[in-house]
Formats: sequence, structure tokens, C-alpha cells
Amino acid sequence: MADRTPPLTVEKLRALVASGEIDTVVLAFPDMQGRLQGKRFAAPFFLDEVLGHGTEGCNYLLAVDTEMNTVEGYEMSSWARGYGDFAMLPDLATLRRLPWNEATAAVTADLAWADGTPVVAAPRQILRRQLERLAEHGLTAHVGTELEFIVFRDSYEQAWDANYRGLTPANQYNIDYSVLGTGRVEPLLRRIRNEMTGAGLTVESAKGECNPGQHEIAFKYDEALVTCDQHAVYKTGAKEIAAQEGYALTFMAKYNEREGNSCHIHLSLQDADGTNVMAGDDEHSMSATMRHFLAGQLSALRDFSLLYAPNINSYKRFQPGSFAPTAVAWGHDNRTCSLRVVGHGRSTRFENRLPGGDVNPYLAVAGMVAAGLHGIEQRLELPPPCAGNAYTAEYAHVPTTLREAAELWETSEIAKAAFGAEVVAHYRNMARVELEAFDAAVTDWELRRSFERL
Repeated sequence: MADRTPPLTVEKLRALVASGEIDTVVLAFPDMQGRLQGKRFAAPFFLDEVLGHGTEGCNYLLAVDTEMNTVEGYEMSSWARGYGDFAMLPDLATLRRLPWNEATAAVTADLAWADGTPVVAAPRQILRRQLERLAEHGLTAHVGTELEFIVFRDSYEQAWDANYRGLTPANQYNIDYSVLGTGRVEPLLRRIRNEMTGAGLTVESAKGECNPGQHEIAFKYDEALVTCDQHAVYKTGAKEIAAQEGYALTFMAKYNEREGNSCHIHLSLQDADGTNVMAGDDEHSMSATMRHFLAGQLSALRDFSLLYAPNINSYKRFQPGSFAPTAVAWGHDNRTCSLRVVGHGRSTRFENRLPGGDVNPYLAVAGMVAAGLHGIEQRLELPPPCAGNAYTAEYAHVPTTLREAAELWETSEIAKAAFGAEVVAHYRNMARVELEAFDAAVTDWELRRSFERL
């Protein structure tokens, strides 16, 4: 990664702490679900003790389910191993203020074992490894993520008490691109936009979406790791700001039977001179590098679906005619395909339309880089584009359930070669845990259909 000025320098942090403007520093890392886990430190203690050598956290944080229950099956962390610690090491390039938390700064951590070796199954380390592989080819990945969410005029506590049913969306109808519709919730959107700017993110725009209460705030693309770090900060911060305003918002992939929350991911490649190496002179303005890279996406898409759609609920999005993809296909500016090629010249890139708002960006981008490297190294040929409706064409289907995706991931030679056996086993176990929990649950759907009528 190129040298860059962090959103907040250590020297500036010291001055802010000395003046009393900053009194708290959050040190956190992204967990398997992409959530930030960590500690809040008194700012003087952080500067004196944590800045130089980090802190410790229980390694069960990469071996629990979504509800933070300890579960079986993880090699790196278990009762048999005593649930020890790993080190949380500050990456000072990520130091930033959190304007929505008074007098607070934050920094993202990398994870290491006591001997200094990296925790290879940690999402940030998984992405780092794939970016290192890409750098061996003289390339860097630039990424943008587009997160959608649904806003409710209920607090998170009210939503919990109501079992997340009967909530009041911030808008009552489809407000896709509607200025009037976004104006109904502009005070919240404006606060999110402005305070993300204060945290060092570059905001592009906000727009309404189709599902009642659904919105999207877009940020400028950046180097892959930077974008993923910003994604995690934004997702956490947006929830915190909504809670402070008495709202609740959800990024879950499919809240109801209407349009789901997507997280389309755009990716381009640059060489050492900063030139976009995806641009070319063929009929689709694509270079040979881009054709191989995109062919790799198609080749690995089903195998890597677990990285793009990691939860039970993720697969509810993939419905025909829903603007969420069902076909393993690519097209030029074709939103019916899983992979959409857009832009021209220096903006040439492709968009992966599989991920939903629940995605862990580190894992998804790592998957996209690994898939592209597979295409480059194997010199895979790109098939013709889909020019029509991919929903009704004869293409391979994306996995329809987490169970199918997990089985493809577990047996994938591409995944094993790119990520290694430890990472493959770790995330296969994550899927197993979720599947067993879901299989044991009795749902509202079952009660409605069966209580009286069966």
C-alpha cells in the first residue's frame, strides 16, 4: 500500500489529549461478521501504554456465533485450548476521530499471537494476504462499497421488545432517487454524512431506495484495505448515530419480502504508476488483464459465495427480477448479472452484485482479489457477455442456500490454494454453526402455517 497521511496523526492526537479535546481512544478489530470488537481506553493511558505495543483480547472473539456464544469446532480457540489471548496491535494509518462519540478517537487493530505471528483467520489478515499476493504482480486494488440500509422510527430497544415486527419505516413508499423522500429523514442522513466526513471518510452522496425507509450513502473509492476499514467504521457509526437520534436502522440482507439491502462492491486495478490496468481497446474497453481477472471472478464465484453471502438471511436476496443476481454471468452495464462492467478509461472497473448489507467487506474483497488472481495466473478466458436478461438465460445459478455455499467452499481447490486449509476450515465452521442454529429454530412462518391448520 502506498504511504498516506492518516485521518489523524499521533502528534495531533497527543495535542488533542493534552488540550482535553480527546479523552477516549477506541482500539478495535473486525471480527468474522465484520463487526468492530475492542476496548475503550483513557486517552493518556493509550498514549503511554497501548500505542507502542498494543493490548490483548480473548481469542474467543474469532470463535463465537453472531450472538457471542462460544461454540465448538474452531481449531484456534476452544475450551481445550483455554481461551487465551491474542494481541491487538494498532495500525496507526487508521487513527481517526469519531465525531458521534464525544471526545473520542479510534484506531483499527491487526491481530497477532504472542510470538508475533499473524492470526491468519482474522478477516483483516486474510485481506492483507491477498493484497500482498496482488502486489507480487505489481498491482493494487481500489475498491468502493455501496451499503444500503432501512431506517425505522423506532429505537433499537423498541425494536427488540417488538421482536422486530410491526416497526414503522422512515418512509411509507418507494423513494428511489426521490429528493422529497430523502428529505423526510434528512436530519439523520445529514448527521451521518457530516460526521463520517469528520472521521476521515469522503462522502459522495445519499439517495433513497425502493423498500420503504431504505437509503444508501455512498463514499469515494480508495485502496482496498482503507475502504474496508472505512466500511466497518461507517457501519458501526451509522448505527450509533441512529440510536442517539431515537431511530433504528438495519443492514441485514433481507428484512422483509420486498427489496433487500445490497452492498455492491466495485473494484479496479492500478499499476505502480497509478494507471488503471483494466482499461483497454477491445469492444468492451477492457485490457487482457481485466479479461483474465473477470474470468477468474466467474470461475470462483460459486466457490466463494460464502465470502459474499455469509449468513442464512443472505440467500433470501437472490430472487429473479429483484436486482439481486441469480446467474453466474457478466455483462456490460447489465444489472441482471452477478458481475457488471462499468466505466471507461481510468474509471474502468467491475461491480460484484452478490454481497448484501450483511457482508464482511474484508472477506468479500479478499475473495474478489483471490478470484482475480486465479484468473490472471491461469490465464482464464472470459466468455461472451450477457446482453439480455440474465435471470431467464441459461447460466449456472448462484448458490441458493448457505448450506450449498458452505459445501462449495469446503471442497474448493481454488479456495484452498488461495487461502490455505486453516482459513477454509475456520469459515466452514462458521457456516456450520449458523446452519445448526437455524435448523433448530422454530420460525414465525412455521407457527402461522401449522399452529391451527395442521
